[in-house]
Amino acid sequence: MKTINISCSRDYNIMIEPGLLSHAGELAASFLPPCKLCVVTDETVGRLYGGPQSALFKSLASAGFDVYQYTFPAGEKHKTLETVGAILDYLSEQRFHRGDALVALGGGVPGDMTGFAAAIYMRGIKFIQIPTTLLACVDSSIGGKTGVDLAAGKNLAGAFWHPELVLVDTDTFDTLTDDLYRDGLAEIIKAGMIGDATILEDVVREGFQADLSADRTDKSDLINVIVKALRVKAAIVAADERETGIRQLLNLGHTIGHAIERCSGYAIAHGRAVAIGTVMACAAAERKGWTDSNCADLLRDLFLQFGYSLDPRAGAAELAAAALHDKKARTDSITIVYPKQPGECGLRPLPVSELEGFIRYGLDYLGQ
Repeated sequence: MKTINISCSRDYNIMIEPGLLSHAGELAASFLPPCKLCVVTDETVGRLYGGPQSALFKSLASAGFDVYQYTFPAGEKHKTLETVGAILDYLSEQRFHRGDALVALGGGVPGDMTGFAAAIYMRGIKFIQIPTTLLACVDSSIGGKTGVDLAAGKNLAGAFWHPELVLVDTDTFDTLTDDLYRDGLAEIIKAGMIGDATILEDVVREGFQADLSADRTDKSDLINVIVKALRVKAAIVAADERETGIRQLLNLGHTIGHAIERCSGYAIAHGRAVAIGTVMACAAAERKGWTDSNCADLLRDLFLQFGYSLDPRAGAAELAAAALHDKKARTDSITIVYPKQPGECGLRPLPVSELEGFIRYGLDYLGQ
């Protein structure tokens, strides 16, 4: 089993191994006393890995936990205050108290909302993250960011609230589509650009093929790059838990990426939007003379190799307007993350008045 420690206001471990759902109970019991546990998941994941007959439920019950499940409709459009309110109502109806806990089972949407519910129910209860997608594994399940979307933009309501434990059963990746694999791979590549250039080398050298439908039974290479990506994020979170400084580096590609998601009505998923946003931000930074790294070409070619579409489906004005609703926007400037070289990025303020032009440089590079 691979274990990575996150050291911050609440230290916790990320444990990675195939078949981990069957051992979730004994692992959870090392961090929680016998109590009520509510597994919060969406309808898609619930059918696959939830319910009384699942390996997860049986493992938790055999470890002495009283297990419940709350299921909500799948999709980003349900990542709302209304859904969180329904979760809180359910917990209250089932008489959960401060000594009980939640389990987030699924991708980023269940993870973010479960964490937020845990942060605010009775002013804070414990929770465990069990990400079932590659994207959630390397991104949203660690770092303590929880929340929901508002009409004005993504993740505008939320709280910093860390899990007690993160359990990654890589067998759950077997049910991912190729597009969902690409969403996670985009975040792994992003981590390589930010803090470990060997990730970029591994993705090419270790047998990752453009045909992601290939045999996934041997996950050793994938687990190795997951561990490297998690260590990049763990180090940054430990240094800047509340995102007042260098943690903003993790937003590489996200300012434009979130705008792409919003403008597409979330038809373009997060990972693919971040891939497009990362290439655009790199190209625009090079055009403005901030760097001569030529990372835009490197990333474009890498994403195309893995079958990504790099069409943002929106123009510069539309994307700029959407980006200014984003949580990272400030009164008169927005922070742009740009590459200095593979494995190293910097932060630079960009006047809001220049954002549309910056985005246009990225679109020009993509031929849009």
